Amino acid sequence: MNKTVAKEKDILLWFLWGTVIAVLSATMLFPLLRIFAEVKTESFATVFNSRKFLAVMGNSVRSAFWGALVSVVLGYGFAYAVVVAKVPFSKYFAVVPVLHLITPPFVGGLSFILLAGRQGFITKTILGLDVSFYGFWGLLVAQVLCFFPIAFLICAQNLGNMNGHFAESALSLGAGRLRMFFTVTLPLSLPGISASFLFILVSILSDFGNPLIVAGRYKVLAVEIYTQLTGWVDSSVSVVLGIILLVPSVILFLIQAWLVKKYAIKTATVGGRVSSCTQIKSSAASRIILFILCGVLSLIVIAQFASIVAGSFQKLWGINTTFTMNHITSVARHGKALFNSISYALIGAALSTILAFLASFFVHRSSFPLKKTIDVLIQVPAAIPGTFHGLAISLLASALNFHNARVLVIAAISVGFIPFSYRIISSSMMQIRTTLDDAALSLGSTRTGICGTIIAPLCSEGILSSFIYTLSRGIGTVSAVIFLVSFDTPLASLKILNLAEQGDWGQAAALALVLTVITFAILLAEKLLKRRFYEHNS
Repeated sequence: MNKTVAKEKDILLWFLWGTVIAVLSATMLFPLLRIFAEVKTESFATVFNSRKFLAVMGNSVRSAFWGALVSVVLGYGFAYAVVVAKVPFSKYFAVVPVLHLITPPFVGGLSFILLAGRQGFITKTILGLDVSFYGFWGLLVAQVLCFFPIAFLICAQNLGNMNGHFAESALSLGAGRLRMFFTVTLPLSLPGISASFLFILVSILSDFGNPLIVAGRYKVLAVEIYTQLTGWVDSSVSVVLGIILLVPSVILFLIQAWLVKKYAIKTATVGGRVSSCTQIKSSAASRIILFILCGVLSLIVIAQFASIVAGSFQKLWGINTTFTMNHITSVARHGKALFNSISYALIGAALSTILAFLASFFVHRSSFPLKKTIDVLIQVPAAIPGTFHGLAISLLASALNFHNARVLVIAAISVGFIPFSYRIISSSMMQIRTTLDDAALSLGSTRTGICGTIIAPLCSEGILSSFIYTLSRGIGTVSAVIFLVSFDTPLASLKILNLAEQGDWGQAAALALVLTVITFAILLAEKLLKRRFYEHNS
């Protein structure tokens, strides 16, 4: 009897393993193989012989490089001020980038237009200027404000884990604080700086929402891919542009992975217990400069949130500031789009978390075959721009004559953010002692039982974090689903972009405000659930 039950449960585990392989193949491997089959040789000639497309490539490289560089400089300065210098109000400053990071990605571009556009609050109302910042400079500012929080988080972790004995030794040997910074602190910060720079570089290359709202005629590859497919109905040229965008993204991803491994080895050779570099006091002048930097950036971020709120309640932004509830009440007209965004994100987050958990189990806690294949496939989206992946899924669906937009959007959300879920669940799973598995097996349990009754409960925090992350990002996603929606499946994020393109800033701001509030509510719910979980266990 027991052997029969065990055999059935083993069959169930084999079925789940096959499901993971099938889903990863259907959503990642097959779409990529299909998209390369769409390429025509003459399309490469069309692209590389066109001044327009060459200019678009140059624009993408230029905006990505400068956006990443400025984001890292500001993010590192902000992290240094909070972690090392401990400027006044550093605890409050540390919250600002995190809040900005979890907002929907297009909110930064929308708020930039409300503040610095032709009818912007700063440009028109305060300064009385009739200027337009559409183009490279506007895009640079919008993307820096959108991505510098990533640099802050990575560099803050790096600075917080830094061994303070090196800085103390440099000071005891007579080095000044400035020399100590450039010879000790800054070199030891290179892992965080390089990792954040490469990650932001890839993120800006694939950014879709900000260029669509802010860039104007300054075209970049992510937007041009969409334009070629929807405007000119030229899938081959669109695919070639996607491949051109894909190549540097993959290269940068591989370089980043190599650097992380290299610096991890170097850190391991240093070894020993670390003492935080926050013990080293910064000079008064540097603290003042860093405080001003944090203050200015925080005010700008707060102003962005304030502009979304104010724009939602002004009759006509920049022209008629009369208070009105019309924009907020008009959100009800987009109820279907909001419902779709939330429901698709909920289903996508659940599927993504389940898939990430099963993949982590098969890779790290089992002897099933194709472990390396699963490990590679599930991290593919981290190296692929969202527009390219969405295009790949769209072309595969067309080839199979499959036109259920709901399923395609949910699939894109499920796999688009899965590398984060996989990493956090894998990290939680690898902290669980394998002796628990051996003990359960010796008591007659099966691998399926171990997975459901031991591993899953002990990974509950990581599972919850991955679910909430995918849910919050899925609600506001743009690039991954832009090719997959239909008239019957509107999404709030795309509605906001359409309203902004039409110049209906009030409705766009109101819908963005509702979407932002929903995102914050989800994250607050996560905090309350975790607190309740810890209180219950304690």
